[in-house]
Amino acid sequence: MEFSIKTGDLSKHKTGCVLVGVWDSKKPIASAAALDKLSGGAISAAAASGDISGKVGSTLLLHGLQGIGAQRVLLVGIGDEKAYDAHVFCKAITAAFKALKSTAVTDVTVPLQVRFKKDMAHKVEQAVIAAIDAAYRYTATKKSDTKNAGKSVTFFLDGKADTKALNAAIKAGNAIGESMQLTKELGNLPPNIATPAYLADTAKQLAKDYGFKATILEQKDMQKLGMNTLLAVSKGSHLPPKFIILEHNGGKKTQKPVVLVGKGITFDTGGISIKPSAEMDEMKYDMGGAAAMLGTMKMVGMMKLKLNVVMLVPTCENMPGGNATRPGDVVTSMSGQTVEILNTDAEGRLILCDALTYAERYEPEAVVDAATLTGAMVISLGFHTTGLFANNDALGWELVQAGNAAHDKAWLLPMGEEYDEMLKSNFADIPNISGGRAGGAITAACFLARFTKKYKWAHLDIAGTAWKSGADKGATGRPVPLLSKFLLKRAGA
Repeated sequence: MEFSIKTGDLSKHKTGCVLVGVWDSKKPIASAAALDKLSGGAISAAAASGDISGKVGSTLLLHGLQGIGAQRVLLVGIGDEKAYDAHVFCKAITAAFKALKSTAVTDVTVPLQVRFKKDMAHKVEQAVIAAIDAAYRYTATKKSDTKNAGKSVTFFLDGKADTKALNAAIKAGNAIGESMQLTKELGNLPPNIATPAYLADTAKQLAKDYGFKATILEQKDMQKLGMNTLLAVSKGSHLPPKFIILEHNGGKKTQKPVVLVGKGITFDTGGISIKPSAEMDEMKYDMGGAAAMLGTMKMVGMMKLKLNVVMLVPTCENMPGGNATRPGDVVTSMSGQTVEILNTDAEGRLILCDALTYAERYEPEAVVDAATLTGAMVISLGFHTTGLFANNDALGWELVQAGNAAHDKAWLLPMGEEYDEMLKSNFADIPNISGGRAGGAITAACFLARFTKKYKWAHLDIAGTAWKSGADKGATGRPVPLLSKFLLKRAGA
């Protein structure tokens, strides 16, 4: 997509569609006054008609208004004028591009009022992300008859503004938006295509595109390293596991890296502890953490961050079979701790724990993992907020703030000895599940924490936020915005 900034007379600006905000008082925003006058009051009449409520995100598309350069005007509800802020703008702009998704509009104009210049760069960044997100179409294995709204977006200023800051916002928004598209595409691909080898090839392509160092560890390499918990998960599959490493050396040589770890179960049957058949097709999304980290690395490359970043993705399938790991098996992890596998469907923590141990060799400044780890997380926070756990409060709150800034929210949840006590085994150092269902997301995080004693670590449980079910089934691209804001701030970008 193409993005540009213009100033001048909005009423004469030729565009496929111009967005006009409407307050809940049914009045259009001030910047639309000239458009309204030239159209003979058609815009204010439509806003007052009752066909649009003015509630944040409500929309009404108008065609063929006389006297103005725009072919269409999309009225977008922006709520109470006193409560208007960047968050409201982001909700409205997302609704606008979603409404245009099924139209033939190819270029969109977004007016920006200079009197709101405090949040202008942030609004531009979010509008770019929303436009790219709305333009995403899954076509890899099907034909799409959906129109492609918004091939170009123009931000139209009603006065002077810091265009340097706005262009920087466009650059960041474009990087985040395109990285979300990669994450969504990887998640949406069927599991017979998006295999461990496919993820490895994607990483190699990113390395080629952005100058990363790529290393792919094969099964024999993992055996030498003692990654037995990871290998235990892959035993039932005919597809070999991969351990993917990408390194971006954008900072000083002495700078300790941020290490990103993503769970890459490309399909999860549950193994011997097999899942119910209903909705099992959605277990192709169990590599959502890996997809998010690959997407985030694309953002790192596009922005050329002055930061050292390492990505680790352990990836395999979790399948039943004659060679599959059994409930009751005990394996020795790379850390040397033994794990009793009581439930083979708690496999994500098994591949992550070896990856978290591998991360030690980088002497990291911080480690952040993302994983579609527990159904318990969905019960706790639903589908809107990512669960966040950390062994360091400052790191945890840093990620919360990054999520708030990106409108990709996470909630910091507790860990502690009282939860850790729930992980006991008579036959190993630690079981892979606790003795009951209570606090399942927390005890899963406590399991991972056993392997993160040597560095600052945070865990994002994205089981409720990585994809949607139902009519809107598909990957969301989260938590790429959160991770991007986190890294951008660390890089001083």
